[in-house]
Amino acid sequence: MKKADVLDLIKYHFEDNKLEFKNQAIKIARDFDNNGDSQLAQYIMGMMTQVNRFSPQDTTLENNLVQVKLDSKPLPLPTPILDDIKGIINAVNHNIGINKFLFVGSPGTGKTESAKQVARLLNRGLLIVDFSNLIDSKLGQTNKNLTKLFKEINELPLLERYIILFDEIDAIALDRINQNDVREMGRVTSTFLRKMDTLNPEVVLIATTNLFANFDKALIRRFDAVIDFDRYSDDDKVEVAKIILNNYLKQFKDVKKDIRLFKKIIKSAKKIPNPGDLRNIIRVSLAFSDPNDPNDYLKRLMKNMHNGRIPSISNLYKNGFTVREIETLTGISKSTVSRELGDQKYE
Repeated sequence: MKKADVLDLIKYHFEDNKLEFKNQAIKIARDFDNNGDSQLAQYIMGMMTQVNRFSPQDTTLENNLVQVKLDSKPLPLPTPILDDIKGIINAVNHNIGINKFLFVGSPGTGKTESAKQVARLLNRGLLIVDFSNLIDSKLGQTNKNLTKLFKEINELPLLERYIILFDEIDAIALDRINQNDVREMGRVTSTFLRKMDTLNPEVVLIATTNLFANFDKALIRRFDAVIDFDRYSDDDKVEVAKIILNNYLKQFKDVKKDIRLFKKIIKSAKKIPNPGDLRNIIRVSLAFSDPNDPNDYLKRLMKNMHNGRIPSISNLYKNGFTVREIETLTGISKSTVSRELGDQKYE
C-alpha cells in the first residue's frame, strides 16, 4: 500500500465523497490481499459491508453489486431440485472448476431463494447483480458498464468468500438472432459472452432466468450445469404450502390449525400456484383474518384460491369437502348445508 492511498482515503473522507472513499478502501483491501495479508483485507471488507459497501442509493457501477441478507427460513423444494442443490454444494467444495450454475424456471419457483440457501450452506456472502441498472439508453455505455462490472468481480478481494448472483439476466441474455430488439442489444449479449470467458476461475456464479426458451444458446454453454425449477408436482406444491403455513402459524396464536382442510383448499384450485405465489396468498390470508374467528384465514384462503369467491355448496361437496368443512368455509349451518345437498348426512 502506498502513502498516497492513505492520503486519498483521508481526503475523500473530509470531502464527504462516499463513493470514492468506498472505492479507495476496497483498493487498499485488494492490495493487502494481493500481498498475502488476507486477514487485514477481510477486516477492511467487513467494515465496508457494515457501512453499506454496495449502497443501493449510489447511481454508479458499484450500485450493481448488492450484498444480500441471508436467513435460515425453511425452503421446501421437491426432491429432484433439492438433490441438485446438494450437488452444487458438493461441486463447489470439490473445487475442480465446476462453479457456474444457471437456474431456470417460472417465476415463484424458488430460484433466487435457492441461491441464498446455497450461499448460506457454503458459509459465503451473496452479492447480487441487478442487470436492470446496467442497461443504459446508450447501448455503448451498457457495454462499458458490463466491462467494468466483470473487472470489479474479478478483482474482488477475498473472492472465495462470495457467491455472485446474476438475477434475472434475461435483459441481456436473450437470443441474439431471434430477439425483436435493436441490433445493438445483440452486441451487448456478445460482450457479455466474451466477459463470461474472462471470468476469474475462482468465481462461484449463479444466474437465474424466467425465459429459458429464448435464452442465448451460446451463453447456456458458458454454464457448467442448468437446474430446472419447473419440477413441482401438485403434491409437491401442497406439501410446500403446508410447510409455509406451519412457519407462519408461529406468529398467529388465535387461529385454528386444520391441515386437512387447508390441503383440500390448496388442491381445489384449478391450477395450484407456484411456491412464491402460494407464500404470498397464505401470508395475506392470515394477515387479513379476523382475530375473533379462528377459521377466518381458511375462508380468505379459499376466496384467494378461487378469484375472490367461495364456490357454491354443491361445488364444494363435489370437490370432496365434508358438510362440516363446508360449514366452516361458508358460515352456513350443517343442517342448512345438508338440506341443500338433499339426502346427504352429517359428517
